[in-house]
Amino acid sequence: MMLEVGGVRSGYGAVEALRGVSLDVARGELVALVGGNGAGKTTLLRCISGVQPVSAGTIRFDGQDITRVRAARRVAMGIAQVPEGRLVFPAMAVEDNLRLGAYLLDRKRLAGAFERVYALFPVLAERKREQAGLFSGGQQQMLAIGRALMSEPRLLLLDEPSMGLAPIVVDQIFDAIQNLCANGTTILLVEQNASAALGIADRGYVIETGAVVLDGEGDALLDNPRVQAAYLGV
Repeated sequence: MMLEVGGVRSGYGAVEALRGVSLDVARGELVALVGGNGAGKTTLLRCISGVQPVSAGTIRFDGQDITRVRAARRVAMGIAQVPEGRLVFPAMAVEDNLRLGAYLLDRKRLAGAFERVYALFPVLAERKREQAGLFSGGQQQMLAIGRALMSEPRLLLLDEPSMGLAPIVVDQIFDAIQNLCANGTTILLVEQNASAALGIADRGYVIETGAVVLDGEGDALLDNPRVQAAYLGV
């Protein structure tokens, strides 16, 4: 397994957001984590990327315990997160936003990273000199994903990439996510849009009030009556 999360607990003050979460992601997999607002999805990603402290449990990456490893070191190890809400720098040019994700790269690797991101999202190349704040929500999401890819991650953490986007744009984003996985990037995808996420995932987990309540192959979870009733409106 590339990522192994075992019994992780974390919270904010007296509020426990994660109550012993365990999951794993194999190398090359696309794994979806679905659940409602406040279920603990974002907190778990923050624990994996190192910006949220873990009060109990362990996180292992490529067999190495990274539970107490600082966030910057995790980026160097090959973990990158695309945050909820995109959080691009609106006053900066697209190219400069991307460059911020590549602070670990030398000049040769930087050129290759730009090439790969621009091939995945051609609109970023076409408008690389423009301010990110002029972009639509979907284009900003492409930019946020591109910025994370600039660090050449082996594990990509995606937090609600479909949030606030039109259905046709969601399809474009999810096509890009599938393309990334097909080309070797391991992905943990957090989504409220359970249908879209489980529809492209190899496996999935359902989290409720800080605990995993279901897991299985993506198609099997889509067919699960509990998932259909709670998240698919069936």
